Amino acid sequence: MSKPRLAVVTGATSGIGRWIALGLARAGIGLVLPSRSEAGGIAVRDWLLERVPGAAIELVHVELSSMTSTIEAARLIRARHPAINLLVNNAGVFRARRERTAEGHDLVLAVNYLAPFVLMRELRPALLAGGPSRIVTVGSSTSDSVGIDPDDLELSRGWTMTRAYGRSKLAVMCATFETARLLADQGVTANVVHPGMVATNLVRSGGPIGLVWRALRPWVRTEEQGADTPLHVCLAPDLLRVTGRYFKDRVPVAPNKRALDPALCCRVWEATERLVPGG
Repeated sequence: MSKPRLAVVTGATSGIGRWIALGLARAGIGLVLPSRSEAGGIAVRDWLLERVPGAAIELVHVELSSMTSTIEAARLIRARHPAINLLVNNAGVFRARRERTAEGHDLVLAVNYLAPFVLMRELRPALLAGGPSRIVTVGSSTSDSVGIDPDDLELSRGWTMTRAYGRSKLAVMCATFETARLLADQGVTANVVHPGMVATNLVRSGGPIGLVWRALRPWVRTEEQGADTPLHVCLAPDLLRVTGRYFKDRVPVAPNKRALDPALCCRVWEATERLVPGG
């Protein structure tokens, strides 16, 4: 059977994530939704059930900025669901100023990259058991031309909001493509999608940045439109065996050439393993 039966979707409480979850629920797929806020999880569950009565929805508490919490949540999901067919790494943050997590990581790196890395690692046995299965990582065009230093993933030198965000998205692309290589011919595909510029609440900064973003909102895609390409890559039958690709507007496109360098991606992977526990 090619259609996924059970999906884990991060960042489903708002933005394009809830529309991705809705599209999957309408396709008859059961949902496991990791959520930081109990109230947010209940709200999106109710929103989904209003539109898809009887949908199978399970909420799991997680703080994606904490690797300890992310590992615990992933292992709980794996214990409850030994076979998973789809993992959607959608959650993301953007910050105008550097913030540190309780574990000492750069917040943007932790949520946008380290958490998806942990989920791909910890849920791998369940994805293999559920094959054919798919990993779909929501990326960004900000990754298209940035560089990356595996020895400084935390960007301790020269941190800016755009570099931190773009590099986090390039790092998660590298890890997704490395996962595609590791799981080649094992029934698990791993791809990255760019949803386009979407009017979400990702940018919550005040001042000039927030003002510019609010001014752009009428001219960019809606959250529902932004979910189109991720859902396509999640569900399209003809993509069942397509892996290690980068999609924009449903079409595979050339990614940042650094993400196609296996040696560099391997260095990024090894550096990440030194940053997160439980490998």
